[in-house]
Amino acid sequence: MPIFSTYDGTELAYHLMGEGEPLICLPGGPMRAARYFGDLGGLSRVRQLVLLDLRGTGDSAAPQDPSTYRIDRLVEDVEALRAHLGLEQADVLGHSASGELAALYAAKYPQRLRSLTLVTPGTGILGLPATDQDRRDAAELRADEPWYAEARTALDEIQAGRATPGTWAGIRPFMYGRWDAAAQAHAAESPAQRNAEAGSLYYPEGGLDTVAAVAALRELTAPVLVLAGEYDGGPTPDRAAELAALFPHAEFAIQRGAAHFPWMDGPGAFVRTVAAFLDPGVRSVQAGGIRLAYRTWGDPSAPPVVLAHGRGGNSLDWTGIAERLAARHRVYALDFRGHGLSDWPGRYSFEFFRDDLHAFLEARNLSGATVIGHSMGGAAALLLAERHPALIGALVVEDAPTLLPLDPPRPPRPPAERPAEELDFDWEVVPSIDAQLNAPDPAARECLGDITAPTLVVGGNRSHIDQEQLAWTARQIPDGRFASVDAGHLVHADNPEAFLDALKSFGVG
Repeated sequence: MPIFSTYDGTELAYHLMGEGEPLICLPGGPMRAARYFGDLGGLSRVRQLVLLDLRGTGDSAAPQDPSTYRIDRLVEDVEALRAHLGLEQADVLGHSASGELAALYAAKYPQRLRSLTLVTPGTGILGLPATDQDRRDAAELRADEPWYAEARTALDEIQAGRATPGTWAGIRPFMYGRWDAAAQAHAAESPAQRNAEAGSLYYPEGGLDTVAAVAALRELTAPVLVLAGEYDGGPTPDRAAELAALFPHAEFAIQRGAAHFPWMDGPGAFVRTVAAFLDPGVRSVQAGGIRLAYRTWGDPSAPPVVLAHGRGGNSLDWTGIAERLAARHRVYALDFRGHGLSDWPGRYSFEFFRDDLHAFLEARNLSGATVIGHSMGGAAALLLAERHPALIGALVVEDAPTLLPLDPPRPPRPPAERPAEELDFDWEVVPSIDAQLNAPDPAARECLGDITAPTLVVGGNRSHIDQEQLAWTARQIPDGRFASVDAGHLVHADNPEAFLDALKSFGVG
C-alpha cells in the first residue's frame, strides 16, 4: 500500500489495481474509503486504478486541522497525488460526492488534467442541486420492486425531516439497479467505510466560489464524460445532462438498468463506456439511442470511407486495411451494437445493424461515403442501400451471407453453443442472426434492384459462403460487379493485398 505526504504533511494512502495508464479514482460518500470501488467492474483490466483514500478515511491519516476536510481543500490532495505519481497530466475519475471534487480540481488545475470522468456525480455545488422531486421521480421508477413500499416510506420520512439511521438504511435499495445479495453486502459495508465527521465538513456553508469554478469549467479543454444511472435520483439523468452541458467537450451517457453504483449494476456496460472514453483512439456517438464506438484514421478532409465489421468482430479487425486506405481517405470503423466498446442492448437483427449504420452515417454527416462491409456488416450495408439509395456513395460487400431461402437439401443452422471463454461481443447476437439466416425476409433479395450506388461484391473462393449466390447478388444490383479473391471468409485479413487490389480496381484506395 503506497503512502505519500500531501501539502500539509498528512500521510495519504492509495491502492493500485491493474496495469496500464494510471487513472486517479476519487471515492464519494462523502468521505468513504476507496475500497468500495472494488476493481470498478473490471476497469482494472484496461487501466491501472489509483484508488485514493481521502484524508481521514481508509488507510489515510487524519489531519491535524479538521477544516482540511472541506471539498475545496481536498483539491490540493489530488494535485499532490498527481505530482507524487510523476504525471504531467492526469486522467481523473470522480464518483458521487467526489464528482464535485474532481470538477473543482479541473477548474483549478485545468493544465494538469488530461481527461475527467464523472460517474453519477454530485451536482449541488455546481449550481445544479438534486431536489426532493428528483429523488421521488427516480423512486417511482422502482414501484414494481418488492422492497419499494418500505423504501419509499423511508424516503418520505427523510424528506419530511425525520431522518434516522434506520431510514437512511431503508433507502439503500434505491441506490442499486438490482437489490441482490452483492448489492446488499456492498451497502452494508458503507457505514464502517465512511468518516461521518469528515463527511459533515465536506460541504462548507460558505467560502466556495462556485461561480468562478463553473466559469472555469465552461472553458475546460480536456474531454469530459458524465455517466448517469437510469434509476439514480442524485443525480437523475436529466440533472447529469445539465452538468454535461457546462463543459465544452463533454460526452454524456446513461447506463440502462443502473442506479448510483453503475459498475455494480452492469460491470460490462460500465467498463465499455468508460474504456471507450479513456482510449484516445476511440470516439463515441449517440445514434438511435445506442452509444456506438468508432475509430478513425487519415486526414479529416479526405473522402470518407466507413468500415463495417462482421459478426463477433469489432472496429480493430480493420486496422491493417484502414491504415492503408488512410493514405487517401478519412477512414471510420464502427463497433456495431453488441460488439466491442459499443452498447450491448441485448436485442439484435440485421435490421438493427442496418439502423446502426444509418444512424452513424447521419451522426457523423457522412452521406455519400463509401461503405465497406464484411459479412454481417456487408448484409447490413446492403439493406441500408436498398432502403436509402442516396445515402451511400459506393458500396463494397465482402463475403456477406446472402439472405436467400435455404435450399431444401441444406438444413438450417443448428443452435450454436456458447464458448466457455469471455467474449468481446454479446453472445445473443449469434442466435438472433442465425434465426434470420434460417428464415430470411424475402424483401432483402427482392429490393436489390433498388440499390443505385456502384457496388462491388467481393467473395473468398475458400469461404463457406456460397460464391454463386454472391455472384447472383451482384447481378441483381444495377451497377453491381463481382470479384473473387483467393481467400477464406475473412478476405481482407486472409489476403489483404488482393482485397486492396480489388478495391483499387473499383476506384477505392
